[in-house]
Amino acid sequence: MDEYKTIEKRASDEFTVKRSRFIGHICPVTTQEQAVDFINEIKSKYWDATHNVYAYVLREGQSSRYSDDGEPQGTAGMPTLNVLIKEGLTDCAVVVTRYFGGIMLGAGGLVRAYSQGSKIAVDAGGIITMAKCAILTVDCDYNFYGRLSSLIPESGGIILDTAFSDGVAVKMRIPLDLRGQFDAKLVDLSLGKFSSELINEEFAPINR
Repeated sequence: MDEYKTIEKRASDEFTVKRSRFIGHICPVTTQEQAVDFINEIKSKYWDATHNVYAYVLREGQSSRYSDDGEPQGTAGMPTLNVLIKEGLTDCAVVVTRYFGGIMLGAGGLVRAYSQGSKIAVDAGGIITMAKCAILTVDCDYNFYGRLSSLIPESGGIILDTAFSDGVAVKMRIPLDLRGQFDAKLVDLSLGKFSSELINEEFAPINR
């Protein structure tokens, strides 16, 4: 997998239906341990809630888990998880907290409420695309630096760091699938004088 969607940041939002208060919480996670820690943190903070329903999806082992936390089977955990699946998300955990308001919602009402609780959490957290990126360095002279600093964003990359000494050393990040095109432009514009050197590869957020 060279590209995937996940949540940008930890966030929460809430709504009320028939006097029941629902709070959707979401957090980026990369391991089952992180997911469980987040779930337990929410359960501890909202210990007096009627239910703390959760779901999470991980790239690690292509795994997913959910819990109805006492709600009728199939009305809470699975709808919460289905929102993550429908949005194509991974590496995130969501908890939907419910404070019962005294009016029964029925099975269909619960499914809609927990789906909405998960969706507002996703919307609050924001969806980002993560892609496998190359971390590169380019050493050039001061005459070419201005053109290089324009070429990098034009090619879909970002500048991470710049060091000035006898020459200029630029550290940059660019999606792997765009590196070849960038390297070709760099060699062409510099008449073969400058090229990039690969330092590392990592997943990072990109704009698609």
